[in-house]
Amino acid sequence: MSSDPEYDACSRAKRQFESGNPQGAVNTLEEYLKTDPHNCKVRLQLAQHIIYGLKDIEYGLMQLEVILDIDPGYTDAILAQVAVSSQYKKYNVQTDEKFRKLLEVNPSADMYNEYARFLRNQMIDFKKAAEYYEKAIELSPNRYEYHQNYAALLLNDLKDYQKAKEELEILMELKPADKKIKDNYDRLMREKFDKDGNVRKSRFSFLKR
Repeated sequence: MSSDPEYDACSRAKRQFESGNPQGAVNTLEEYLKTDPHNCKVRLQLAQHIIYGLKDIEYGLMQLEVILDIDPGYTDAILAQVAVSSQYKKYNVQTDEKFRKLLEVNPSADMYNEYARFLRNQMIDFKKAAEYYEKAIELSPNRYEYHQNYAALLLNDLKDYQKAKEELEILMELKPADKKIKDNYDRLMREKFDKDGNVRKSRFSFLKR
């Protein structure tokens, strides 16, 4: 037996969780935290077992809030919060605030991409999502999934076919063997562009302001 109670508790809880006993894992960590309540690392593991093992979202998020009460700058806890809350519209306001906080301390391409996905799928703010996909691509211009996500937004939501064409062309350069992208590109050119390569004007464009 190790002389490190924290290590012992975390290791035992991990084994319990992996063997299909999430309640046992939660009990083990809760018991340890009675003696070390300000240990953010252990409480983060507890929150993860509660959320992904017991499927108790509210209780898991509460544990993450306890961590942030102890250490407001504990980035891993904020990341864990947005990973969960971004899946539920009822948490949209809080999730948006958490993303903004994360972007202040970690303005990375991955974080911009995740925020853009949240803006598109949960906030239904397509223009703002485009802005953050562009930020992600600027920092990491050869990441296939960023261009793929941006192209889907342009095609399906913003209906910006010229930009979508450009993004699909980049995708074909990054993965020349991707038949699905080539098929989407050919379909776009066939349905939305004229023979000169210009976007076809809507027959109802005169009605637009």
